[in-house]
Formats: sequence, structure tokens, C-alpha cells
Amino acid sequence: MSEAPHGAPIKTPAQLIAAVIAGFAVPIIIIVLLAVYVDNSTRTGAGTDSLAEAEVNSRIHPIAQVEIRDANAPRVYKSGEEVYKAVCSACHASGAAGAPKFTNTADWAPRIAQGFDTLWHTALSGKGAMPPRGGTSPDDYSDFEIARAVAYMANNSGASFPEPAQPAAGAAAASGAAAAAGASDAGAAQQAAAAMAALASVPQTAAPAAGGQQSADASQAAGKALYQSVCQACHAAGVLNAPKFGDKEAWAPRLKDPMDTVYNYALHGKGAMPPKGGSNASDADVKAAVDYMVGAVK
Repeated sequence: MSEAPHGAPIKTPAQLIAAVIAGFAVPIIIIVLLAVYVDNSTRTGAGTDSLAEAEVNSRIHPIAQVEIRDANAPRVYKSGEEVYKAVCSACHASGAAGAPKFTNTADWAPRIAQGFDTLWHTALSGKGAMPPRGGTSPDDYSDFEIARAVAYMANNSGASFPEPAQPAAGAAAASGAAAAAGASDAGAAQQAAAAMAALASVPQTAAPAAGGQQSADASQAAGKALYQSVCQACHAAGVLNAPKFGDKEAWAPRLKDPMDTVYNYALHGKGAMPPKGGSNASDADVKAAVDYMVGAVK
């Protein structure tokens, strides 16, 4: 059985020209691609900058960093946009984990309808997949800066909330207290801020020298004076869940406990109230202030 004759693969001049060009072009393209690959790969040998001072410093740079701040320096607050970009955009830019997407009015409409204070409280305490304060701490961003970020996101998504009022100097800690108290409106938050600012400026009354008991009149006068200089910052208006001065209903559940227990709360603190109201008054004067407030509801 005879075999069929083999035909030449190149039968026309055009095919010949194409074969010649391909024979030269393909190897050249391969060589160029290899050269580019080698040139762009990481070089660690002689003639590279891997041993340059900047490169070495970046490799041995410690992971942990210590940032020293001047506690007495005036606080420079970040804008709402800065806080959004640094913290909130991680989820709100894309709408991840069910977060309302930035500038999406449909997502934000039901939230905006709840009011600014509800949105602010939600941002501070967290909700669903969102951690409290977006995963930051009060040392990173104050409550005021969180409020700015909330207003920035909401206002870019259909709201018209006013810019949150900047806290007065010395009242930086007030925002945390206001959030803890669960203030439901701006007035309550302002009252909490004023109260904490007042506590921060409480005159530090030195304890009297030991020896001798105060008379009843002197004790009453001391209790009234301490109430007026310290306790009324919260108790006069019932701020931070403090039982309001003269309000029998507010004091009734407290007075179900023995007076020693009530004294203990005043001396050692309870809830948002610091020990001795933030003063260094004597134990006797603190008890006298308690007696003065209790006497107003009897």
C-alpha cells in the first residue's frame, strides 16, 4: 500500500513571508517580556537600594509606637469629614455589613427620621455589626468628633442637621458622661456637659484637722455649703440620673436603703457620680451634705 505524498506547509509567497516574520518576531517578543520581568522583580543584590538607610529603617521599624501628648495643650478637634475618612468610611463608603451607604438617601432616610440625637447615641453605643464609636476609643475621638462625623454623613445623605456645638474648654470629659447617661435630646447633653465641667472645677476643700465633733448647726452649715459648691452641679437639675434636690419621688427608692448605704454611695461613688462628688471634702462634710439633701425631701 503506497503512502500519500506529503504536501509542503508553505505553498505561496505570502505564507513564506509570514513564516519568516514570525520566526524573527516571536523570539524577540519573548526576549523583551523576559527582560521586563527580570527588571521589575525585587532586587536584593549589589547595585540596588535595599541597603539604603531609608529602606533599612523601614524594615526594622518597630510595630508599636508611643505617642506623647501634652495633657495641658488645647484640644484640636477633627472635622466630621476627617473622622469619616479615618474611621467610618471602612463600612459606610461601600455599605458593608448593612451600614447605610454614604450619600445614599434611600439608606439614610429612615435613620435621619429618627433624629440626630438617636443617630449620635447609636454611633456611640454601637448597633448590629457596628462596634461602639466605630471601634475607636474616647482617647482617639471625642464624643464631639463622633457627633461631627454623624452630622457630616447624614447631611451628605439628605439631612440638614446643624453643626454640633463645640464643648467648652475643660468639659472634654462631659461628652462621655452624657453618652453614658443616654441623653435623649440636646438639652440633656448640654446639661450633662455643664455638670461635668462644674465637677472638673470643683474647689478642693481641705479636710479639717482631726479632733472634736461638729455641732449640729455647724454640720448643717457645712453640708449646705458642700451641696452648693459641689453636689448641686448634678442634683439641682437631676442631671446624669442624680436624684433631684427636693424631689421626693426621685429620692424615695434611695431612701429605702439604710443611711449608712446612702453615705457609702456618696463617699465612694456610684454610677456617673465620682467619690465625694469629685471633691476632697472630709467624710463628715460629705455625710452632712447627704443629710442636707435628704432633709429637703422629708
